[in-house]
Amino acid sequence: MRTIISTAASLGAFMLVSACATAPEVAVDPVPLDAAFPPALVELNFESHGDRLNGHAYLAEGEGPHPTVVLLHGFPGNERNLDLAQDLRSDGFNVLFFHYRGAWGSEGTYSFTHVIEDVAAATDMLRANTETYRADPDKLILIGHSMGGFAALEAAARDPQVACVAGIAPANLGLIADAFEADPASAKGFTGYADTMQMLAGMTGENAVAEIMANRDAFDTRLLAPRLAGKSVLIIGGDKDTSVPADTAIEPLVAAYEAAPDITLTARILSGDHSFSWSRDALIDEVLDWAEGCR
Repeated sequence: MRTIISTAASLGAFMLVSACATAPEVAVDPVPLDAAFPPALVELNFESHGDRLNGHAYLAEGEGPHPTVVLLHGFPGNERNLDLAQDLRSDGFNVLFFHYRGAWGSEGTYSFTHVIEDVAAATDMLRANTETYRADPDKLILIGHSMGGFAALEAAARDPQVACVAGIAPANLGLIADAFEADPASAKGFTGYADTMQMLAGMTGENAVAEIMANRDAFDTRLLAPRLAGKSVLIIGGDKDTSVPADTAIEPLVAAYEAAPDITLTARILSGDHSFSWSRDALIDEVLDWAEGCR
């Protein structure tokens, strides 16, 4: 009897597996796609000052033209915020993500000055290829995290056509220069850390510190306020961020921009570390809400 029951159970399991194998459930996207202009991921490269930069673009569905975000990573770029890129695309924004000169396989030498220049090269490329990337050249939006936030603010201050810029835990290299001067041990620590960045070609810790010290005022994002007049600016900080602390880095930046009446400022402090590890949904919601005003 046990043998009969066991055989029947095995046969039933086999029939169930066979049925599943021969008639799999078909997943259907509930939203019909635009067959002519579906969402897409496009691998690309473009030139900045004679060097080729690697990147990719998330293209939103539809012919467009679409508002287009240039999403900028930090130093060295381990956190890339590509979950934010996907949600921006779902909301109708194109997103360009790329690596600066000397970073992660892009040609050239890495430096903070080159990073700012490379952002300008990215926006120039999009304006020259609007049909290819379904991009609206009048609605390019800069969003950067950490050092990328620094680069976004610096590049927006140099580009009168960029109307919207966001800094997510944006670094202020001018404040870092002050810290290096006040505490030589911190400069030494940064030098040692930077020397481990094998993914950043041509950069040494010594050169990085020297560049920061030589550009203290130019790299102080608080001083950009007059050049951000007429723009929509989003600043987000994390209350547990030890890299760009809310009290010593974010709040002074917000105060400088609040004092500039021609800046349309949105400022938020979220629960989060430097990468907003436990508050990604809240971070993305804040960025999407702000970006709606940039369409």
